[in-house]
Amino acid sequence: MADTRKKKLPIGLESFCDIRTQGFYYVDKTNFIKELLYNWGKVNLFTRPRRFGKSLNMNMLRRFFEIGCRKEIFEGLKICEETELCEEYMGKFPVVSISLKGINGYSYEMAFEMAAMALNEEARRHQYLLGNPTFTPEDRDTFSRLLKPDMTEATFCGGLRNLSELLQKYYDSKVIILIDEYDVPLAKAFDNGYYDRMVQLIRNMFEQTLKTNESLQFAVLTGCLRISKESIFTGLNNPKILTIADVRFDEYFGFTDEEVKELLQYYELSDAYGRIKEWYDGYRFGNVEVYCPWDVINYCDLLRADPEAQPQDYWSNSSGNEIVKQFIQRVGAGTTKHEIEKLVAGETVTKEIRQELTYKELYNSIDNIWSVLFTTGYLTQRGKPRGDEFDLVIPNMEIRKIFTRQIMELFKENVQKDGEALEAFCGALKVGDADGATEKLTEYLKKTISIRDTFGRKALRENFYHGILLGILGYKGMWDVFSNRETGDGYGDILVEIEDEEIGIIIEVKYADDGNLEDGCKKALAQIERRHYEEQLREDGMTTILKYGVACFKKRGRIELAK
Repeated sequence: MADTRKKKLPIGLESFCDIRTQGFYYVDKTNFIKELLYNWGKVNLFTRPRRFGKSLNMNMLRRFFEIGCRKEIFEGLKICEETELCEEYMGKFPVVSISLKGINGYSYEMAFEMAAMALNEEARRHQYLLGNPTFTPEDRDTFSRLLKPDMTEATFCGGLRNLSELLQKYYDSKVIILIDEYDVPLAKAFDNGYYDRMVQLIRNMFEQTLKTNESLQFAVLTGCLRISKESIFTGLNNPKILTIADVRFDEYFGFTDEEVKELLQYYELSDAYGRIKEWYDGYRFGNVEVYCPWDVINYCDLLRADPEAQPQDYWSNSSGNEIVKQFIQRVGAGTTKHEIEKLVAGETVTKEIRQELTYKELYNSIDNIWSVLFTTGYLTQRGKPRGDEFDLVIPNMEIRKIFTRQIMELFKENVQKDGEALEAFCGALKVGDADGATEKLTEYLKKTISIRDTFGRKALRENFYHGILLGILGYKGMWDVFSNRETGDGYGDILVEIEDEEIGIIIEVKYADDGNLEDGCKKALAQIERRHYEEQLREDGMTTILKYGVACFKKRGRIELAK
């Protein structure tokens, strides 16, 4: 059971104030404020992959700068050591803060309505402005239009500028504008077929908010991709863009190794450090190696309830992985099986990266897909880039599993198209023809992308070949195929029941580290006998039982039948 005296883990929380006042654990990123103040430009864009703390950092900025700041929520944090800076900036600015994260309409009309509601919500947060006796009737009319969710496109595009002008008039101070996840509406528009209209809307809003706004102190934007200036940031004078390749601000998104160790020590979970590092570390932003915070927090929460819990894939559960699917499907169209095999083996692939794209360009070429995989966190850099040339790797075990899962899905799709070969393989297994089955298995291994032996543990490599065999056997719809089924004194890798013929098949898979396939088959067969894997098949009425040992090494396979 979790220790209830410990602070709660902030799963899904993006409110800095709630974390600081309601007993949640907080990894101190407040020096981000200091570095921003020492290095800000008029417009500052931070691009990071999803789930790396962008929204929480934006909420922290709002809470620090906004007039009426609750200074006590920063007590004990690093930023409070900067006393002069806090005196000058803490609680001294009106702040406009809007998130575009939820703009996910299936049509432009629906998306615009959602965007208008987001602006309307921020305007309602400032309804006290109506009490300003210096406001003219025109000021009140301008603000009243922002309070209506059915605003026009023209009102929306000028809304942030108008709101900041009214705030400046009320407070006699320029305004800080925060726009979180600025590119989400563009991504959803691209997916749903109204991209050009959404680009025009966001461009017009940005031009009025960030270019022709005399009330602007500075603006901070976050997003996943760095969208081409020609597409969105038309006319802005040199926006300051901080990407995952930049050294400045590199430690403020994601958890550093030291921060993870401190968190684990606090929750008495230090024994899990190795697993967490293998699964969720490995991203490199600038000069710093970081973990994905979303993964670390979720897994630690699971470990507090069950110390024996194994790492899970939290990344896929938070969003789709279409870009990886597109990448795997491009094998032979600009990328090679060899490059993908190097990646999933933990090796580097050197590519030229374009960090500035439009959504229309994402899938135009394999070169662009490499760039998107990098900027969205499916690949990360090793060492220093050489201009636009980066040495790329898969960051950790979690992302590697996403790649291998997509590889297996593509294999299953392709293998189902080859009915004649599938029939030959299954037919050979059914009649005890190990040599014939070996020949067909080797053909399939040569066709697919292999999972090589330099990255994961042996058991994980065996799982890949296990999946290959399940994909092939799935062709026989009338066969009952069981994976890791309890039988005898253990769990058989694959059990097959051909009920109408009372034939049972046992398959045990081994990965031959040394390339000795014959020895691997013998070990597999010995395990079948030692653990009595045939018991469940006999209980189910199978009268003929065939026992196969399968050994694989890279693109070679061997199948032997027990004598």
